[in-house]
Amino acid sequence: MSKGTTSYLKNLRNIGIIAHIDAGKTTLTERILYYTDKIYRMGEVHEGTATMDFMPEEQERGITIASACTSCEWNGGVINIIDTPGHVDFTIEVERSLRVLDGAVGVFCAVGGVEPQSETVWRQSEKFNVPKIALINKMDRLGANFVAVLDSMKERLHASPLVLVAPLGEGDEFSGLADVLTLERLDFDQASEGREYTRTPLEGAELAFAEEWREKALETLADIDDSIMELYLGGEEVPILQMKECIRKATLELAITPVFCGSALRNAGVQCVLDGVFDYLPAPVNVPAPKAIIRETGTSEELVVSPDAPLAALAFKVYMDEGRKMVLARIYSGILRSGEAVHNSTQSKKEKPSRLYRLHASHREQVDEAQAGEIVALAGMKFAKTGDSLATEEFPYLLENITGYRPVISRALEPANSEEADKLDEVLEKLLLEDPTLQYTQSPETGQRVLSGMGELHLEVIVDRLRREYHVAPRVGNPQVVYQESVIGSGSGVEEFDRELGDKRHYGYVSLAVAPRERGSGNVVRFAFDVSEWSETWVDAVEQGVQDGLQCGVIKGYPVQDVEVNIQEIKRSEHSSEPGYRMAAGMALKTALENAKPELLEPIMDVEISVPDENVGDAISLLGAKGAKVENLFDRAGLKMVQALAPMCSLFGFSTDLRSATQGRAGLVIQFLRFDSLS
Repeated sequence: MSKGTTSYLKNLRNIGIIAHIDAGKTTLTERILYYTDKIYRMGEVHEGTATMDFMPEEQERGITIASACTSCEWNGGVINIIDTPGHVDFTIEVERSLRVLDGAVGVFCAVGGVEPQSETVWRQSEKFNVPKIALINKMDRLGANFVAVLDSMKERLHASPLVLVAPLGEGDEFSGLADVLTLERLDFDQASEGREYTRTPLEGAELAFAEEWREKALETLADIDDSIMELYLGGEEVPILQMKECIRKATLELAITPVFCGSALRNAGVQCVLDGVFDYLPAPVNVPAPKAIIRETGTSEELVVSPDAPLAALAFKVYMDEGRKMVLARIYSGILRSGEAVHNSTQSKKEKPSRLYRLHASHREQVDEAQAGEIVALAGMKFAKTGDSLATEEFPYLLENITGYRPVISRALEPANSEEADKLDEVLEKLLLEDPTLQYTQSPETGQRVLSGMGELHLEVIVDRLRREYHVAPRVGNPQVVYQESVIGSGSGVEEFDRELGDKRHYGYVSLAVAPRERGSGNVVRFAFDVSEWSETWVDAVEQGVQDGLQCGVIKGYPVQDVEVNIQEIKRSEHSSEPGYRMAAGMALKTALENAKPELLEPIMDVEISVPDENVGDAISLLGAKGAKVENLFDRAGLKMVQALAPMCSLFGFSTDLRSATQGRAGLVIQFLRFDSLS
């Protein structure tokens, strides 16, 4: 396929595979790679041999931790695939992947339906306006219920599923698939591991079953497209090509979600999904071009998705590969060449990628250049971090950054000696580059090192990697909750700093007031006077002093959130200086916070338990003992679902207690909801 042509972009798909943990995302990806001749032997998650789960921690735990990238070809087109994690502790991996993808395949278990993390990643994809197709997987599992999953998609995701492939039988009776548009039966040859499959006309009860789904699909499409409505109401046959064009248009507009089904483990239905990716998901030229800001002027400009346009790319992930820093980037416009300088617009620094690679999980293929629409890995980038924009100095585009997450749990790390301490600090700096959800601090008073993350599993994996990859084995303390601080009332503070530092006198005077904001709305710093009459350096110093002060509250020194800071007055003297104003601002903020009724906030977690009827009482009793508040109780897929809110501090070891109380029959998902007061 010729690069630099419109046809290349039209036949390119950047997709993610998203779902709840254990829905079959990685198994599906293995089949896709096998059927597209990217690999010649399929690995299995349960055997620890899946191609995309290449980290030792993933192979041992049987879950996806880091999003992995690969590319493959199907029927003359190219697919860039990102296999994303399903566990809530690694949500940032999903978020930053969705940020750069054009389409997604949502995978749902035919037994579990729409599970909590399915809902989370679906909402994330909606936020980025990502068109999706869906695969209802594991149709061969006992308890599979195709219609129940469709109903849960409507109820929980507010989606409009449009069935294009329906199952012939469920559970033990699952025998094949029905193509709803062509009214053909699909049978997948297990001797060739599903690579070979046949299409035969449906007959009898199976034909009647498929015709019911086709009628429903036509009704939906008739509501969307007037020309289809005319044919449908007139009793005329609607051409399949016309139906596909309508489905594609509605999918790109997020009006419907085409639904496929099958069993990835039994090699059934994967080729239908591959066809669906090209038939219904967008190419880079089919999605709205992202808007970028010109750094120097602050003006917004819509990018042109073309290799002939100026370069604009987003670094969406940083990771270490054999000690070398690698940057994953999505190119939105222009061409990126190895050895050619680029401008890091976010940091206003010059970068030079020494090598460019297309990725296949842990393997890579070196290329000389990559163009608009592609996702590549860059080596030799000194400064780039997650969320940085790469462009040219002439057109220093700034793309929308990637939202960060606040850690909710921490563990103390104690190195064995000073030599290991230095290595630990160095290694954690690298891991922080990879993972924006990690935080690492060292107490200046005690020297204690504290690592904070998104959950117990998140920190367990990091500690495993320290030991396995970097041969650093610090003693690890018990998990501790990460708190935040805020204020209940209003308060003001006036402070004057007038002191000699070294051989120079520094002066600053700041008067400010603080007030509470709505929970979760963040901090705002405002000036109540015309700052243009003051030195920009002094104004910046005041703001910096406030921002620094918000990182350390007055109760226990935790970061302050959800407050409004109004800087009311600053005064000058002949000794006014940048350090003086910064110090005065920090002191005034501390006084104002003390006067505004400060309060401690803790992470409140959203808890969802799936449990058989006979164990509901055990689960609810355990939640009550942990100080949780039960919010909802309902049925799903033959199980009782218990939804509750609980403080993070009471949930340490909760999964073990729940397994014990229910004889291991309960499922559990714990997800951060918000920081809120202890009262």
